[in-house]
This record gives sequence, structure tokens and C-alpha cells, in this order.
Amino acid sequence: MNERELIDRIRHLLPEDAPGLIRAIGDDCAVISKTDDLVWLLTMDTLMESVHFDLSWHSPFELGRKAVTVNVSDISAMGGTPVFSLLSLGLPTDFDGKWAAQLSRGIADACQEYGCLLIGGDTVCSPGGVALSLTVIGEMKRDLVLYRNRAKPGDTVWVSGPLGLAGAGLDLCKTGTAFDAPAMQPLLKAHRDPRARLRMGAFLAETGLVHAMMDLSDGLATDLAHLCVQSGVGARVFAGKLPGYEVLEAPAQLLGRQPLSWMISSGEDYELLFTTSGAVTDEFVTQLAEHGFSAYPVGTLTKGKGVLLVQEKSDDGTVFEQDISYQGYGHFEKR
Repeated sequence: MNERELIDRIRHLLPEDAPGLIRAIGDDCAVISKTDDLVWLLTMDTLMESVHFDLSWHSPFELGRKAVTVNVSDISAMGGTPVFSLLSLGLPTDFDGKWAAQLSRGIADACQEYGCLLIGGDTVCSPGGVALSLTVIGEMKRDLVLYRNRAKPGDTVWVSGPLGLAGAGLDLCKTGTAFDAPAMQPLLKAHRDPRARLRMGAFLAETGLVHAMMDLSDGLATDLAHLCVQSGVGARVFAGKLPGYEVLEAPAQLLGRQPLSWMISSGEDYELLFTTSGAVTDEFVTQLAEHGFSAYPVGTLTKGKGVLLVQEKSDDGTVFEQDISYQGYGHFEKR
């Protein structure tokens, strides 16, 4: 049983109708009514040692920040604003007090940056390494919430920034390669201390131009497949339009990898993945730039199913299409 099957099994066992409940399992956040005009957004993510991080290259301060960021990214993916957070922290019995203090500083620093207040939680003894679970509670206007299930055939698929940097940074960490090289620092930072696109998510919601949105946590191939299933559409992604290739060339040569593999399959980019009408192009990009944001059109949605990667062979113009649905990161997948 893979992660999708497990989530579906859980979903079918639980009722999805309750007073005040607007959206349950299936989006970046659960959505609950707050007032006639506002809703609560609730999300929770867990970081497990040896699964999501390695203490040999993740400082406690960075780890604390990352634990907050990955949750805030879910809030940004629906266009909201984080307000409160709850922390469940599991530590081994012999944890180092100074290490824990630096972890706490990282959590507090990220909470301050994103404007969410840590209001409680739980601390427990962990028999198997460090574990951090955060719940973040956000809010936004009811009629502006961006879901995954409102994309339409003919939509343009956009991403908010370069892809694959965190995946390349992770591989650099695993191999201990080029840690001091200036060109590799953005990649290492993308993995160890990412940033949530909070302001951009709120701005996109306010434009009224976005049909569907989510964040990129498990890789383009998997996350776009999730969005397509929720909206009942297919997608064609054009390899030549994916942003980030130039910065990935050097680490790819160093590690014997292909940039495209990182760009479509590696997780933890925490960029925004969203769709707009196919008619929205140059003026939209200009509008984003005026507010300090950038976005890249990387594909189109279709009436079919699945996510197809489209590549053109440069020497004769032959076009290849490959189904890449769910070829990103997945828990319980054999790797």
C-alpha cells in the first residue's frame, strides 16, 4: 500500500460532513468556517529524523525554521495567513540542552518571520530520534480560498520559482560534496532552510485569476498529478520551460545526475504550483513583477488524465511524451 492508497483508505472511513466544515482531506489545508466572511485553515506536517532530515548536516536552528516553513507553505498554497501554531516535539532521553535551545530559537525565528504565534503543544520522549510535528492555523476570506479542484482544461500551469534546487542540495549533503563552493550555497540552503511563498500566495488569491493552487513538496510529477486528479483533468508539461536548469548544471555534472530528474521528481521545493486561464499571460507576469514576484508557465491542462512530460529532440525536432504521474517523492515507496 502506498501513501495515496493509505490516505484514501482513511478518507473513506471518516465522515466529511460536519457543522462548519468546508473542506476536509484532499487539499493543503482543512477549511473550517470562522465567520460569515472568514475561514480557518488548518494544516499539520511532521519532520522525522533520517526521513526528512539528517542531523549531520542540518543545524538545529535550520531544522526549527524548516519545521515551521513546511507548514506555513500549506497555508500559502491556499492563499491564507498563518495565525497560530502548535508543536509536538519528540526527543531522545539524552538530548543536548544547547541543541534543543537552538532548535527552539529556529522555531521562534520562523514563527516571527511568518507572523504565527506558537501557543502550545506537547513534548515527549522519542525512542527513535528527533521528531517534530507542527499544526499551523491560518485564516483568510472565505470567497478567496484557493483549492486544488477548480482547475480547467485549457488552463496554463505555472510555478513560482526554480525547481529541483532542494533535491540537488540534498544530494550534495548526502555525498558531502562542494559544501564550501559559493555556487552550491543556494542549493544547500534550499534543502536545509527553505522559504514559504507566503506573500505571493496571498497576492495570487487576491487577483482572482488563479483557478487552482497547491505547494510543491513532493516534486512536480507527483504534486501536479494530485491537482489533476482533484480537478479531473490531465496535464502536459514542457521540459524546456521548467525553470532552474542553469543553476543545476554544475551540481549535475559534479554528481553525475540529470537536472531534469531533480526538477520533476525531487521534493521540498515549496514553490507554488497554480493554474490560470490560458488567456492569462504577459500582463499577468508584468503584474506579478510589479509586486516583486515571478512565475513561469510550464504547461497546459487537458481533458485527458495523467501528467505528460513533453521533450523535443533538438537535432530533428522529434517530440517525445512520457507519463510522469506520481514519479516524485512518496512515503512507503521503494527507493
